Amino acid sequence: MQKWPAVDDLANATLEEVREMWAGLGYYSRGQRLWEGAKKVIGELGGNIPSSSEALMRELPGVGRYTASAIASIAFGERCGVVDGNVVRVLARLSAMGAEAGSQPATAHLWSLANTAVDPGRPGDFNQAVMELGATICTPRTPLCPTCPLRDHCQARRKTLADQQKHSLDRYSEGRPPEPLGNEEAIEGCTLCLPPEHPWNPR
Repeated sequence: MQKWPAVDDLANATLEEVREMWAGLGYYSRGQRLWEGAKKVIGELGGNIPSSSEALMRELPGVGRYTASAIASIAFGERCGVVDGNVVRVLARLSAMGAEAGSQPATAHLWSLANTAVDPGRPGDFNQAVMELGATICTPRTPLCPTCPLRDHCQARRKTLADQQKHSLDRYSEGRPPEPLGNEEAIEGCTLCLPPEHPWNPR
């Protein structure tokens, strides 16, 4: 941002300069795509960055659905959800969808959930909040369920606590002391979502 603070500054740079600045960051194709996008915005789009997710994917090289939706919602206020790894975790646990999150039907269902749930008045803030929730609270391992603002709506948490309660009752019936309930952080085997069901039905 200090070297090329505006789109036209980046467009006027050489690819060699961009690669030099990008050195050490990894994902080197992203630097080239960013430069190519800047050149197209200046050279072909009159300096105007596309403002909708569909136009971003159509007009700019290397921009996929997640990137387009993030830009459109955060920068232009388009009502559209985003789905990245953190959002997948949050939505999969909230809905306890019971499917492999990477499968095509599950991915389509997650995008549908994200687009339905997004706040129409503040889509960018909403999307960033869900991503942050997944990164800091609804983590892959030892999620901080007691502090989660969505804990009362989480189907996976509800099922986990019910299973834990049943396990404790089983221990009691066997004459063993029941385990304490409600300590989600101590639950072993907390996975991305429920075990896969075949065939999977999102309804």
